[in-house]
Amino acid sequence: MDELLQVNLQLFSIIGTIAFAISGAVVAMEEEYDILGVFVLAFVTAFGGGVVRNLLIGIPVSTLWTQGLYLKTALIAAFLVFIVPVSWIRRWKTWESLFDAIGLAAFSIQGALYAVQMNAPLSAVIVAAMMTGIGGGIIRDVLAGRKPLVLHDEIYAVWGMLAGFLIGIGWFQGSWPLLGLFALIVILRMLSVVYKWRLPRRTLRLNEESKQAKGA
Repeated sequence: MDELLQVNLQLFSIIGTIAFAISGAVVAMEEEYDILGVFVLAFVTAFGGGVVRNLLIGIPVSTLWTQGLYLKTALIAAFLVFIVPVSWIRRWKTWESLFDAIGLAAFSIQGALYAVQMNAPLSAVIVAAMMTGIGGGIIRDVLAGRKPLVLHDEIYAVWGMLAGFLIGIGWFQGSWPLLGLFALIVILRMLSVVYKWRLPRRTLRLNEESKQAKGA
């Protein structure tokens, strides 16, 4: 069982690393960062969520430097994005939401599996899944001077929490069930993009504007 868990962790780690490294590199190029900025944003997006998760569940942050395979994977992904023709990147932009969904699903499952491996309680598994899935994207957007997507756009973090909950209660164990969960989270995320599902929100802007109108 432990060997199977390690294989699943590696699989989803590689998938998530590639998807989020590409996402970070593209955002950096949109903001006209130089090549160093491209690599920085790619690495932050790919590993930021994992670092936050490690802090939460008690894994030493320094373990990041032992993950040579993933660091090289992110480096290669970012470099390829930097050198490919701009027309390819523009074409990729039409698939941006799908790659983002893939990264969210892969890293949410990876985060939940890490927490389960640490025998963490269900609440910690859910938080670990969510933060691994969204943490890198939040840091990426902040460094790029953007409002974090996960805090204001379509339902996003909820799907990471759902993955953590389902893994935490033991509904998905083994490679094939986890791949099925991966596909489910990707589909739910894409449905929320297509149909613009949103969590309830309130705004003070209209109230402020009406007060200013009355004052005028």
